[in-house]
Amino acid sequence: PSVSEEAGEAAPLPPQCPPHLDAVPKRDMVQLYCDTLLRGCKAEDAGDAMSKYLVEKLKMKENNWLGIWKANPDLFFVNSEDLIIPSVGILVEVTWKSPQSSSSQIKASVSVVEPFASNVANMPRELVDNVLEELDHCVPLLEIYPVEGQDNTVIEIAQALDIVRFFYDFIWRDWDADESCETYAALVEERIKLWCDIQNGTIPAPLGHRFKKHLEKYKILRLELIQYQSNIEEEPTEEEVVECWKKYYELVMLCGLLKIWEDLRLRAHGPLTPRILRRRKGYRDDRKTVTHTVAKTMTAEMMSQLSSNFCLDAPLQHHENLNAALESCYSGDTVVIFPGEYKAVSLSMLTEDITIKGTGKAEETRIVSEPTHDSFVISKAQDIKLMHLTLVQQGTVDGIVVVESGHMTIANCVLKCEGTGVCVLTGASLTVTDSEITGAQGAGVELYPGSTALLEGNKIHHCNNTRASETSPCSLGGINIKVIPFPKLKMKNNHIFSNRGHGVTIVQPAEIPASAEGVGELTASGDADETLSKLMQDLRLEKNTNTLDDVKDIAVVRS
Repeated sequence: PSVSEEAGEAAPLPPQCPPHLDAVPKRDMVQLYCDTLLRGCKAEDAGDAMSKYLVEKLKMKENNWLGIWKANPDLFFVNSEDLIIPSVGILVEVTWKSPQSSSSQIKASVSVVEPFASNVANMPRELVDNVLEELDHCVPLLEIYPVEGQDNTVIEIAQALDIVRFFYDFIWRDWDADESCETYAALVEERIKLWCDIQNGTIPAPLGHRFKKHLEKYKILRLELIQYQSNIEEEPTEEEVVECWKKYYELVMLCGLLKIWEDLRLRAHGPLTPRILRRRKGYRDDRKTVTHTVAKTMTAEMMSQLSSNFCLDAPLQHHENLNAALESCYSGDTVVIFPGEYKAVSLSMLTEDITIKGTGKAEETRIVSEPTHDSFVISKAQDIKLMHLTLVQQGTVDGIVVVESGHMTIANCVLKCEGTGVCVLTGASLTVTDSEITGAQGAGVELYPGSTALLEGNKIHHCNNTRASETSPCSLGGINIKVIPFPKLKMKNNHIFSNRGHGVTIVQPAEIPASAEGVGELTASGDADETLSKLMQDLRLEKNTNTLDDVKDIAVVRS
């Protein structure tokens, strides 16, 4: 049945016992798991140790107790992805009997409590009865959450369930038995510290969200692989073998990524998700191009606007989402986006020489990043254009736009940053005209050695690039230029203002390699004004045609 199937109204669920571990300090958590529950325990024996602990708590309660069974929606609904809740909650009475072996999964017998209560108001009572009948009224104990208002023994059981759930949700890994570690408790301690750093904000929220996403993805893929293998009968076919290897390879990649996270020395910025590089398709064999239109609903008025404002010599293809349009593109194509708000993961894998443009003002066509992804816009195309768009960065930690190679043009756009601004890597080039860049936690524009950029008629403001230095915490600002070899930058008619730090910052390494011609001479001269003048000349900075209103318009700093 679907969620909308008519049924009697279920009573609301009573409040469950509050989470126990949220208020426990890190030191006490380490002591609980490492010095008490898992003391002297090997990785392969950790599951038995946790089961033993939970059983001891359950034995303290002789009578039945009430709890909320939080079940997988797939048990009840065909289209469970339409639900906005992670689980279906049912108020049940719990009966527990000691298992015959400590290693078996702990289950409990449950029965529906009257009056019937659920977090899905129109949940059919008969459906719940049928599902429990199929399960023989036995469900995993970790899916049950005791409700408030019961005796102290039930409260202790609720706390024990929280402790065991946390172990399986965040500490336990299926590969631990194969790891070389002096004690399993030491590995557990590192993971508890990682969790606490995420909870208290030591690790920024976007990075913590990424880690949790990767951990959850690993668990899901592992279950999918086990299920896929169990469905193979007799000798597997070639297709089944290939599919198994693909799933296994993805698991290995995620496993390696999670291990990096657990190395305390590598968590300052967090590892990036391994990217599958998209192969460049190039032009179609007949060299013909296509205009791709993007709108959730296409009207006659919109078609009229399209025909009057754009040359329509090329065939049209309409798409309801931006992702589909980008994936259909070959070099030479144009993507025309009508006003609205869009998301597109494919923006992080741009390889074709295409033009992506909005039909109206930049503010009318908004493209918002996916908070769960590392990157927003990444280009390796030889020549790509973004026009009349607003890019809104939410949660991603890379630059709002990263030009890895080739050339990108940004014209009449608004870039609302949350991480770093626009990054131009070594060998790549960028042209930005009549655009606005604001809100970056790093510099608005960051040029790597050997890159090229032309900035004309732009506003770069309210960017906050803070250096990890006690002596000069606010030295970087609107544009950050890293020299050796010199990047090439031309600036004309830009307004750079209200940035925390300088308008343009030229970053010189503290140690100049002998191979860096000219730069060593600048450092040796010791004259700051002469150094700045020479650097500006080499970088082709036309200062007089730009307005720089920050603390110091242009500055040279040592990295």
